[in-house]
Amino acid sequence: MGDLTGSSLICVNVKVERWHSVKWLVRPHANRTTGRTAMQPTKEQSLWMYENMVVSRRFEEAIEKAYLEGKTPAFNMANGPIPGEMHLSNGQEPVAVGVCAHLNADDIVTATHRPHHQAIAKGVDLKRMAAEIFGKSTGLSGGRGGHMHLIDPAVNFSCSGIIGESCGPACGAALSRTIQNKPGVAVAFLGEGAANQGAFHEALNLAGTWKLPVVFVIEDNSWGISVPKAEATAVIRNDVRAAGYGMPGHYVPGNDPHAIFDVAGEAIARARKGEGPTLIEAETYRLAGHFMGDAEQYRPKGEKDALFAKDPIPKMRERLLAEGCTATELDEIEQRADSLVADAITFARESDYAPESDALTAVFV
Repeated sequence: MGDLTGSSLICVNVKVERWHSVKWLVRPHANRTTGRTAMQPTKEQSLWMYENMVVSRRFEEAIEKAYLEGKTPAFNMANGPIPGEMHLSNGQEPVAVGVCAHLNADDIVTATHRPHHQAIAKGVDLKRMAAEIFGKSTGLSGGRGGHMHLIDPAVNFSCSGIIGESCGPACGAALSRTIQNKPGVAVAFLGEGAANQGAFHEALNLAGTWKLPVVFVIEDNSWGISVPKAEATAVIRNDVRAAGYGMPGHYVPGNDPHAIFDVAGEAIARARKGEGPTLIEAETYRLAGHFMGDAEQYRPKGEKDALFAKDPIPKMRERLLAEGCTATELDEIEQRADSLVADAITFARESDYAPESDALTAVFV
């Protein structure tokens, strides 16, 4: 993917679209640990992040419910209205919103096989995304791509089920913008397991050599399917690998959307100024299995309970209340999220499947 050209940024609702128009306003505050002036989101940006986190979580919960239809009591992923694999992003919402809060319609996002939170934060059409997941003709690709191969050119978003595949297309998009002197940066999301793929290292080398306007964002949820990071990766943190490719590397602990917002804002601003790429690794938590049906027997006893105790959405709500938002404001956001997701699922269920005559369209031969 070199250049996904779109005319407008599609957001999940009118209020979110308004927030996209103001989210460039950033208040500086002193970082007491490093002394660096850090970016702190405005109230509007914080509410935008919270709304997109809640929409993402509600969407995943609705997809999970639909996915399990026809798959119980004996699990068979071929059954039900959503056949095949399903990878939920519950718990990883802070990374998507913290990064995408800085992006606009000119910017490109390439994502992973666990893409829903990133797609929502980039403004992908929620109804058409739901329809695509259900395999319906009204989906983003007419139902042909499914949940791991979403693409919305209107907002410059795409993803792939191939591990590490996001890196190369992001470099290509960034290079095309540079050659054509067009605005926009590229952001490649990937998992910590993908940082061991050759494509990752090749992409970072090219990005560093050519000083491309691209940001690589590793979502470190500690597990590469069932393999813990420590058993598959030679370094404790992947941000240290950035030095080998001539770019800054940052690690963001705590699954904190505000901290991610700060670091991502610096990296994206650096790319916009033509100063080249940045590598970010953000600690996050996968609250669900690697895929639906995953028994998760590899997890240590008590790990899931500890992770749910750190659920980022209740923590974000508590923070917003402490910062002066009212419970009524946040309740309205949650109710709006419920309505948006319900409408999207209804749209998907009521849409038609493509006719059999479409089976040989949109193919090379």
